[in-house]
This record gives sequence, C-alpha cells and structure tokens, in this order.
Amino acid sequence: MADKIFRVNMTDLTTAIEDVPADWAGHGGRGLTSTIVAAEVIPTCHPLGPNNKLVFAPGLLSGTVAANSGRLSIGAKSPLTGTIKESNAGGTAAQLLARAGCKAMIIEGLPKEDKWYSLALTPDGVTISEETELIGKGNFEVVETLSKRIEGKFGVVTIGQAGEMKLTSANVSIKDPDGGIRSNGRGGLGAVMGSKKIKFITIDPKGGKVDIADPDKFKAANRIFAKALIDHPVSQALGQYGTNVLVNIINESGGLPTRNFTQGQFEGHESISGETMHDTIEQRGGKVKHNCHPGCVIQCSQVYNDADGKKLTSGFEYESIWAMGADCCVEDLDRIAEADRIMDDIGIDTIETSVAMGVAMEAGVLPFGDGAGICRILKEEIAKGTGLGRIIGSGAGAVGRAYGVTRVPVVKNQAIPAYDPRAIKGIGITYATSTQGADHTMGYTIATNILNVGGKVDPLTKEGQVELSRNLQIATAAIDSTGMCLFIAFAALDDEKCLPALIDLINARFNLSLTGDDIVNLGKYILKTERAFNIAAGFNSADDRLPEFFYNEELPPHNVVFDFTGEEIDTFWDF
Repeated sequence: MADKIFRVNMTDLTTAIEDVPADWAGHGGRGLTSTIVAAEVIPTCHPLGPNNKLVFAPGLLSGTVAANSGRLSIGAKSPLTGTIKESNAGGTAAQLLARAGCKAMIIEGLPKEDKWYSLALTPDGVTISEETELIGKGNFEVVETLSKRIEGKFGVVTIGQAGEMKLTSANVSIKDPDGGIRSNGRGGLGAVMGSKKIKFITIDPKGGKVDIADPDKFKAANRIFAKALIDHPVSQALGQYGTNVLVNIINESGGLPTRNFTQGQFEGHESISGETMHDTIEQRGGKVKHNCHPGCVIQCSQVYNDADGKKLTSGFEYESIWAMGADCCVEDLDRIAEADRIMDDIGIDTIETSVAMGVAMEAGVLPFGDGAGICRILKEEIAKGTGLGRIIGSGAGAVGRAYGVTRVPVVKNQAIPAYDPRAIKGIGITYATSTQGADHTMGYTIATNILNVGGKVDPLTKEGQVELSRNLQIATAAIDSTGMCLFIAFAALDDEKCLPALIDLINARFNLSLTGDDIVNLGKYILKTERAFNIAAGFNSADDRLPEFFYNEELPPHNVVFDFTGEEIDTFWDF
C-alpha cells in the first residue's frame, strides 16, 4: 500500500488524499511533523488561530512488527511555548495509521460554524461528521462510547474537557490496547485540536498492511534488535518496576526536585517509589508489566488497582508520580494514582499540571502535601473551567504570573520535569537548549549522568555536559522519526549490535542503504529545522536559559547551582 498524505480542511470541511512530496519521503514521526510544520505554518501565527496546522505522523517503522515501534508523533506550533512542537505517545493509533497508508494527516483551518466534529480515517480517506453526544465528556467515556458505537478494531485519538476549553496544558489522548489512555502530553497540542473543533478521530485500516521491501532481512534484524532490548539491564529494571524505578535512584543522587524545586531529596520517597508501587500492584492483583502499544518488549507500563482491586490507572509514570509526589510533597501513592486518572480523563498534561500545582502551593492556594485538594481542584476547577481551573490548566508559568511567584521552573514557558538541573547538569543543558521548551525526552542525559549507560559523565560537574546533551538530542530526534520508543536508547548506547540492527530494519523496510552517518545527519537536520522555525517565530539564544533561581539558589543536599554561562550554553549549536 503506497503511503499518502491525508489533508483535512476544517474551514470548508473538505478532505483530500495527496501524493507524498519527494522532500518528505525520507521522513517519519517527528522528522515529518517538524518538516511539515516548518514548511506550511507561519512561525508568527497564533497557535490557536486559523494558520496553525495539526500534523499526525506515524514513524518510519510504524505498522511493522519491529519491536517497540508504536509511537505516534503529533506536531504543531505550541500554544504553551510558542515554539515548534512534537509530542509522541504509544497506544494503537500509529500502527493503524501506517496500515491505512497514512504517511501523515494534516489538519488545517478553523470551522466557520460553532459546531464540533469527529474525523474517521480509512485507506479511502477522511470523513468529517458533526458530533454532539460526546462534547463535554472525558476521554474514558469517549473510548467506551465509541466501542459501542463502532464495530471491529479501530484506533481513537481524542481530547477531553481541557482540550475543548483550549487550555494550554491540554494533551491529545490515544486509546491503548486495553482501552486505556496514552497521552501526547506536552505543549498543549490538545488545545490546537480543540481550536479546530475536533473532539475525536477514529482510525480503521480496513485490513491494510505495511509493505516490507525485504521481509527476510527485516525479520533477521528485528530478532537482533529485540534481543538487545530485552537483555539490557535497564530494560529489565523498567519491566519490573516501571519508569518509577527512578524515584529512589534520583533521590539518592540529590536531584529529585522537591517542594517546588527547593530541595533535591524527598523524605517520603520510599512511599512513592517504584519498589513500593510494584509490591502494591502485586498485592492488589494489578499488572506489573503492561505494554503501552503492540509489540513492546520492555513493557514498562503497568495497571495500578485501588484497595478494592479495581483498576485505578495505567501507564503510571515516574515523571507524573514525582511531580504530584515529591514536588507537591504528597506521600500517598493511591491519591497520586487518583489524580493521574483524573488528568488522563480530562486530557491534561500530568507533568505541566502537577508542576503548576507545586507553584500554586508556594502561592498559598493549597498546602504542600494536600493530595485531596489537588484532586478536588482537578475535578471541580479545571474540569469545569472555573477561573482558578483555567489558570492552573494553563501551566506553571501562568500560575506564577497570576500569583506573583518568582520560583517558577519553566523554560520557554514549559514546566521542567523530574530532574533538577543543578544536581544533574547535563539535563539542564537539554532543558535550556531544547527547541520545544523544557523536556527530558529531548536529550535524556540521565542515562549517562546517573545510570552510567554508554559511559559516565559526572552529573555535578560542567565538563562534557554540552557535548553529551548535543549528541543525545541529535540521536533522539532521529529515534523520534522511526516511531521507536525512547527507551531503545539504553541498549543503543551500550550494545554494539542494537543501533546497526535498527538501521538494518529501516533499510529492509524501504530498500535503502542508510549508514550511521545518515542517521546522525537526520537528527541534525531535524534540530536545525526546528530551531529555524523558532528563530522566525521570534526566539533567540536569550531564550535558551534556565530561570534565574537555578543560578543563585543552592540545592540541598549538594548545595550546588547551575553554573553555566550563556556563552557556554550557546556552544550547543556549534554543529
């Protein structure tokens, strides 16, 4: 099945299927979303206005049986950061889009009438329908209702109430294999989907399949690749304890941001740790291992049950648990799980919203440690769109501006995630220089700074950190283009067979002869394309900085600051 571009114009409610332009043919995932946004979106446009476009792109290996290849990239100009944005997630949508022959779906324009719509994508095109029943409903009700409304297996992409209200922390949610939710969480792309009045998208490939140019070589490469992932010790730890295995590790390093980034260790870390979570899941009959998308061999996701043995949440991630736990000083894992489920349902970024809660706690809106108060605000304020709810639902920066708080951990207005850049300096370079605002997944130096994967760069010193972040950001941009999970990077950094096997997979899929240098050049192209968009949108090197409190407030227990000069940070772009 030949790949095509599916285009949806919400202004005149028309759709079209187009051939893939030659310049786009070698791209997938983030590489394709950023290429399209850079080519077709006016950098200075309002992110919620008619000139922004929302782009969905499966990866180069999506739709195949390649291990861990089920990530979907969504791109646009971000209403949160004002920069170019790509956010990716698991679930079933990427595989199904690829099997439907969809190289990318581009949604443009705004409806003329005050109506809501749904989209249904098949290999034959996209159908636009008016939607009334599910407006104002949460993501779980959308998935449940559609499972009764539509026969057969299909994918769902949806927004909750946060997206409908165009809150700048709103995410786009993807149905996972068990009917749960996976989130394209960062950057407020759910608000862009809401601005275009699209409540949900269904995907039915009608039995379509992805063509493999050399099936035998593909199978051989996949065996090597999957084995490298399964055998790596970090993969095994993630499979046993989930990403939340990092709570105790990062706490020990002194880099666990606590009480709105005033401390590097959390006294209640054991109560929210991956080990505690693992034991609780086992005791309550949940699932310690769970895949967020078909074909995942790491299985770092899980199903977390409540005390009565009923499913409370799934995909309970370290960054979400840290933000609601250590950063807000909540020690009750059940309460954090409840908040996680609410945020999944209303469709809002668990990192941005939880960090915003920490800033609100510093402002005195509610006490640190008040997990019940957090859940109340989520249900009664954010989901209902009250004044307070809209402020917190617009992110940490909005809360800081509204309440006059100066310790606001954001870069380019996006909340800093679960690693303090004073104690883990490599990730600070990533936060500062990322084209998309503070985002640990852009260049995950934690692998080398803390986990000793691919060598060791001391997290407390400046030496080697810029180069480390640069190399990882280049590699990550390329990985994000394949549809692969970021966690393949652990094996790729350590196992000499892993990266060549990944390249062999791409070559066998498309009958190419790519080399390692080609993959590096792909990553460089993506970063430079994204940066050029941002410069045209009005950003410059002065925006590649951390908030000033990181430079002058020492972080216990190491009593360190982020001590890079602007000139040192700017050398990141010397490639």
